[in-house]
Parts: sequence; C-alpha cells; structure tokens
Amino acid sequence: MDAGNTIAAASSAVAIVVVLVAAASSLAAAEAAVPAVYVLGDSLADVGNNNHLLTLLKADFPHNGIDYPGGKATGRFSNGKNFPDFLAENLGLATSPPYLTISSSSSANYVNGVNFASGGAGVFNSTNKDQCISFDKQIEYYSKVQASLVQSLGEAQAASHLAKSLFAITIGSNDIIGYVRSSAAAKATNPLEQFVDALIQSLTGQLQRLYDLGARRVLFLGTGPVGCCPSLRELSADRGCSGEANDASARYNAAAASLLRGMGERRAGLRYAVFDSSAALLRYIERPAAYGFAEARAACCGLGDMNAKIGCTPVSFYCANRTGYVFWDFYHPTEATARMLTAVAFDGSPPLVFPVNIRQLADM
Repeated sequence: MDAGNTIAAASSAVAIVVVLVAAASSLAAAEAAVPAVYVLGDSLADVGNNNHLLTLLKADFPHNGIDYPGGKATGRFSNGKNFPDFLAENLGLATSPPYLTISSSSSANYVNGVNFASGGAGVFNSTNKDQCISFDKQIEYYSKVQASLVQSLGEAQAASHLAKSLFAITIGSNDIIGYVRSSAAAKATNPLEQFVDALIQSLTGQLQRLYDLGARRVLFLGTGPVGCCPSLRELSADRGCSGEANDASARYNAAAASLLRGMGERRAGLRYAVFDSSAALLRYIERPAAYGFAEARAACCGLGDMNAKIGCTPVSFYCANRTGYVFWDFYHPTEATARMLTAVAFDGSPPLVFPVNIRQLADM
C-alpha cells in the first residue's frame, strides 16, 4: 500500500471512530439525563397490569408473547415487545415494571420507573368501565408512588428525580373506538367535534394533575389511525379504513398537541414531545412494501375475515412471517411495527415528532 492509500485508510478509520464515539456519547447523555420512565396509558403500553385484574381485556395467554424472550405471554398485547420496551432500550434503561406487580411488595422500588398502563383504558372513566385501570385511577396510583418517593428520598430529591424522569403517555384510542361503534342516535346528541372537545377537557385536568405531582418531561403519543385497525376495517364492505375514526384521531391529536403547547408556555419547567403516531403509522399502512411489510390490512393473529372477527387467543391462527405484518391482532401493532415507530419518535423530526424528539427531550 502506498503512502497516499495508507493516509486515506487511516483517515477513514479515524472518521469511523469519531462517529462511533459521538454516537456512544449521545446515548450515554440520554441515559444519564433520564433516570426513570413512568408510563401511563392503554394496551399499547400495558406490560402486565391487566394480568392482575378480573377482566376480559387480557393478553396473558398464547399466542401473545410468541416472540418475546422466552416465548411466553407477559400481558403485552403483542407477539413480542411493545413501545415501553423499546423506549427503555433506547434510553439504556430496563423496562418499567407494572405497578400492580410491584406495589404489593413491602419493599417496592419506584425510583427506577413504573408502568401504570392498562389495556382498555381511555381518557374517560366510562371507557371500558370496570374492565381496566382508568386513566384517572392510574394517576391516583402515580400519586401514591410520588408520595412514596418523597418519603424515601426527601421532598427536594424526589422532585429533582421526577423532573429528570420521562413521563410517557398513550391514551385516547379506546375512547375513539367506543365513539365510532356507538349508535347513530348517540352520535346525533354528541357530534364528533363535541366529543373531541370533551376528551380534551378531561385530558387537560389529567395532565395538569401529573404536572402538579412533579411531571416535567412529558412524551405524549397521539392515537394511531384507529380507523385502519383490522377490527374497524372489517366493518366496512370494501375493508377500507374508517374515515370517521381517522378523522376523530386527527382532531384529537391536533387538540392534544395544542394543549401541551399551551401548558409548555404557561407551566414552569415543563418540556414535552408529541409523537404523531397516526401520521407515522399511516406511512406503513399506505406504502407497506416501502417499509418492509407484506401485509398492512389483516391481523397476523385472530379468526375470521382478515383475522379480525375474534382476537388473538390460543385457538386463533397466527402468521409465520410476523415481521411482515403491521398488525399483530385486530387492534395492536406487531413488535416490528412498535420497534419502527419508537425509532421515529426517538430520533425523528417534525411533523412526525415535535417540537423535539425523545432524544432531544432527554437531553434537555
């Protein structure tokens, strides 16, 4: 090798090292900046809370978890990992454990994060009432965790810990699905605009309470394009997406983003990121092949037309190529979809995630 080639090779090696060091430093900064993740929401974020409830809304049985480490169902509504798992991995943290699993222990440790999310939960307490942990109840449980942290760490240190922690919230899909499935008579007395306004009114008080209890870094995941989930597609003659449901999602997501923008301007220390999961997921649904998917309409696991008549149960059929499906069951994304969406939320840019992405929020 001549001197010129030697110098060029050395320069390339140095450049690669610099890039790797910079990437490692960026990840280390994110890890150091966020000591814990506190998760609230619905089945998109449930990691096992509903296992402890007397409810039909469970996922602690096959074929759920078929691709999770160990191949066993954990209560995640997925073939494998879900959003909180990938969020924690990207932050260099362990997945926050389900509140109902650890709260029964006399030595419960809440400093490393807690997951309060419950399959079926909505903004409204009436959504799947008595079948899940409502969003208000999740916040009540979090208030107990906050009080416990104050007791164990002291008020100042607890406040500092929570201010640095990330609060991830995904809520609203079940309210919208319930509205779309309601009768024409019910919708006549509760038009879509009025329904969304009521959702945001409730959400305003809920987010304010979290702020009052120490939440300062908030990641809000808007609802996905729920009208394109197999369950709602199956209701239409052409198996197309429900325009009504997707319109509701878009309205709700925009209003929630506006709410957080206003809170960010008026509430000292509040920093936030909004992930438009509806727009992000629609890219996969509308152009599946461009993102490595083979099937974006039918569910991987279920029974009936599009595997959407009955959910994923031990007697359901399930696909062999799970990485090729956008949807795992008639409502929920596959592990592959959750991984891709989390990557966009973590390192993406407007208009999909704004005003900052998760990495930037973690560095604030």
